[in-house]
Amino acid sequence: MNTDITGHAPLSLADCLTPNWPVAARVRILFTTRAGGVSAPPYGLVQNGTESAGGLNLGLHTGDEAACVAENRKRLATLTGTHIAWLEQVHKADVIRAEIAINARNPSHADASVTAQPGIACAIMTADCLPVLICDHAGRAVGAAHAGWRGLAAGVLERTAAAVAALTSPYEELYAFLGPAIGPRTFEVGDDVRNTFLTMATAAESSATAAAFRPCPHLSGKYWADLFELARLRLIRAGIKQISGGAWCTASDPTHFYSYRRQSLTGRQAALIWLEHPS
Repeated sequence: MNTDITGHAPLSLADCLTPNWPVAARVRILFTTRAGGVSAPPYGLVQNGTESAGGLNLGLHTGDEAACVAENRKRLATLTGTHIAWLEQVHKADVIRAEIAINARNPSHADASVTAQPGIACAIMTADCLPVLICDHAGRAVGAAHAGWRGLAAGVLERTAAAVAALTSPYEELYAFLGPAIGPRTFEVGDDVRNTFLTMATAAESSATAAAFRPCPHLSGKYWADLFELARLRLIRAGIKQISGGAWCTASDPTHFYSYRRQSLTGRQAALIWLEHPS
């Protein structure tokens, strides 16, 4: 298959989610959707329930044509005006400096990146896992974490928060934004996942952790898990109280998002955070 990557409209901010966030103006965040790219089905653009070419798949290991993914990544870099730190995500808790990831000869195996350098975007790719963006209120440093349930349990958010804090004043308050992820009415898990979080919960977190797992009707030993709430609990543990987002479900919105749970052969959207250069 040789997809024609010409003739598609350029990626624009209208194709992305750019929510308001009460932090320093130089902190920029952006979440991509399926729109604005050149990928063909099953990585394509969905309009009125019909899929066609024009999808913004950003994942290299999805089965999509490499030339399409490269063009999609180029479009995103052009739109944001940044150097993007792409990672080889492995569902663990390693955190890397974004500038190191950009300059590495091979993709960096990590699930979070941080930076204090303007013009470098920390990026996380997802297709149901939760992207969490973190910054200090003054806009001195930023970070992005890939928080699936394994990464959450391994402490990826606490480690990312600590890495951002190390790049700024230790007295500066940190803020977090929860991006699109599989929602609490679609994320089915078993006893193993529930028990992992219950075992690791502190006494203060125990009740809220249990409430984040709602039994699935007619399915013994299965639960609907609230990934957003589990992330909030870990962020609060890390000392972050200002938490926004958590409103978009990838699995229930095929028009805007790729979802591995909904369709295993699918693309990846991205969450980006960066610092603008001083004017």
